[in-house]
Amino acid sequence: MENTKQKEQPAAEKQLAEAVRGLDQQHGSKEAKHEHNNHNNHNNHNNHNVKGSHHASSKISATLQKMFHTERGSDTESEKSENANVQPGQTSHPRFQKTENGKHIHRLSYSRRTHRMQNFFKELGIHGQPAINADKHAQSHSLSEKYGKPQEIIGKGAFGIVRIAHKIEPKVPGEKLFAVKEFKKRHNEPAKKYIKRLTSEFCISSSLHHINVINTLDLLQDTQGNYCEVMEYCSGGDLYSLIVSSGGGLELDEGNCFFGQLIYGVKYLHDNGVAHRDLKPENLILTSAGCLKITDFGNAECFRMAWETQPHLTRGVCGSEPYIAPEEFKDELFDSRPVDIWACGIIYMSMMTSSLLWRVAIEKEDPNYRAYLEANKNDSFTAPFQCLTESPRELILKIIEPNPKKRITIEQIIADSWFSSIHICHQQTTSASDSSISSTSCSINALNEQATSINKTSIANIV
Repeated sequence: MENTKQKEQPAAEKQLAEAVRGLDQQHGSKEAKHEHNNHNNHNNHNNHNVKGSHHASSKISATLQKMFHTERGSDTESEKSENANVQPGQTSHPRFQKTENGKHIHRLSYSRRTHRMQNFFKELGIHGQPAINADKHAQSHSLSEKYGKPQEIIGKGAFGIVRIAHKIEPKVPGEKLFAVKEFKKRHNEPAKKYIKRLTSEFCISSSLHHINVINTLDLLQDTQGNYCEVMEYCSGGDLYSLIVSSGGGLELDEGNCFFGQLIYGVKYLHDNGVAHRDLKPENLILTSAGCLKITDFGNAECFRMAWETQPHLTRGVCGSEPYIAPEEFKDELFDSRPVDIWACGIIYMSMMTSSLLWRVAIEKEDPNYRAYLEANKNDSFTAPFQCLTESPRELILKIIEPNPKKRITIEQIIADSWFSSIHICHQQTTSASDSSISSTSCSINALNEQATSINKTSIANIV
């Protein structure tokens, strides 16, 4: 059994363990004995999970064991004690705090795992990542060399995972962190379709530049040949995790701020001919200062080319059921912009109530949605909306309007008097000439210079 566990031990962990062995030899026997006794007394009930070099006798070894033990899914007693008074998504300071001038401050914590990984590298004095074997292709070497080796998993989806890459800059103190999304092929998916799918997502996301849209940097291959999309790393986690950890919902001004940022991000997308088609709290990530960013453009579509004035209509269901607009379930053509607007309203109610309005917006299948339709016909509202005051409730009901032709537009939302009163702490200020980006297709400009120089040839040869 122990041999099996050793085989499953990640390569990165083994390399770190080797580094620890060398450093352990430099410590005095007195300190080693003291730490070994403390470690055994404190974690005796977890000894069956400690492998080989993880029988640590020094502070560094104890840190390694603690870090990887937690990554496998359980907290040590010391971590539980350390975080007893800190809720998920919070630091020791209040997660959200109003200031005297009427503004507010967001304080969203780093994940404990990421924080430990950073501190551990600093304590060990490791100023680089493990080298990739010389026989690996140049692009995988380029990924590790440019952005650091992808390490711990911070997110999982149906067709890919997201890892943190730690990039050590020898001439700059500390390290840079990047989020690396590894695209996985779908079952029986042809290679050409796989490449077109991921390059389509990359071409859209890498060409969008707005404070409330994730900054996509590059598209490269890893050592297994999987394509990886490199993005900025946001340490505040995703909005879904924050909602869940909040219990009964976010604070009013906190949720309003996130909602305002979301609306401005969606307006930017629509101004440039892009509909997201999969807006949900899981696809909205946050910086530690509370800046919301729209991510995951795997289902995005271009509804208007740069030279066109009218949008292309679309058909079909796309996204996660609780956030899907009712018109998507009908076999009819529809404008994709109201679909995004509908999702924004559902997300707002999720932030306020910490729950979903309904499972699916189909009258015959969901009693909650059916009750909502009945109330809507009578100019009334159902119980979840009682948590809102009159002004925001009126706006949200216009957003979650079952008839897409009557649904409020993004411009009308921004012009709403209540929306205009929201204090939004992360808002992009651009001149009128900068409200859209130049382009030759999809109202999207060409790939950024860095990405084009790396990916142009490889993509052109495959697609």
